[in-house]
Amino acid sequence: MMKTSFTSALDTAAADTESLLERLFSVQTADGEIERPKRLLDAMRYSALGGGKRLRPFLVVESAALFGAPRERALMAGAALECIHCYSLVHDDLPAMDNDELRRGRPTLHRAYDEATAILAGDSLLTFAFDILSRDETHPDPAIRIALVRELARASGLGGMAGGQMLDLAAEGRFGAMPSGDDKFIITMQAMKTGALLHFACIAGGILGGASASEMTALSRYGRAVGTAFQIADDILDVEGDAATVGKATGKDAAVGKATLVSILGVPAARERLAGVVANAESALAPFGERGEILRETARFVAAREK
Repeated sequence: MMKTSFTSALDTAAADTESLLERLFSVQTADGEIERPKRLLDAMRYSALGGGKRLRPFLVVESAALFGAPRERALMAGAALECIHCYSLVHDDLPAMDNDELRRGRPTLHRAYDEATAILAGDSLLTFAFDILSRDETHPDPAIRIALVRELARASGLGGMAGGQMLDLAAEGRFGAMPSGDDKFIITMQAMKTGALLHFACIAGGILGGASASEMTALSRYGRAVGTAFQIADDILDVEGDAATVGKATGKDAAVGKATLVSILGVPAARERLAGVVANAESALAPFGERGEILRETARFVAAREK
């Protein structure tokens, strides 16, 4: 029954996020805007609508639900986070970065449109995220909105996702000798590149719901563990996954000689590490009792995913 409940909750959050993004990406200009160029808006919609599990908005919704925070506010914060996530995918796929041709089973944005449009669409998604967070609709208290803006900016920028992408490029030997392929470097890189946004998704619910300091600590611990689990599972998929199922190219890490936990530990040991991380995520939710069960199931889902 819990599996069915989890799947239903995930699907519902994805549908609600899609509907909200459809509304936010309308042709109607917002106060202070002059015009929304059609090609740019179409490119943003191409990259952000109609695909993905919406795991990050789901984590915002479910973490906020622990405290009874209004779902509509959580969806706004989740939509902002999804804009950041989608912008990162658009820019990561560019020829100067990963040079990918396939994303979510269809051509990447720069292939479907062109590189200049893809860059501008990514830029627009990034800035639009903070537009969304700044709205009264996200939360009536400006202090809460500022806290969300600050945490998302730090998760997505220099000390978070963007910084992690720079370390990832260094791990490919882009700037000379590759950094030492040890656990510490890889864990740091992955915590920044992948884990930071997932961590934000979890603590955002606490910020919206007025969580106590101890509750925020528990959510933070859970979010860090889920981020680690996601990346280990992603590295295993890069080795064992099928591109048609995963929806993007696989085998890329080995092709460029990039060190990952899987390349260092091997798949069996990486799976063992993954199981330990999931157990840590589950135990972090102990303060919430049965209310945390869907989030526990989320950690198991992240580890077992096939795409």
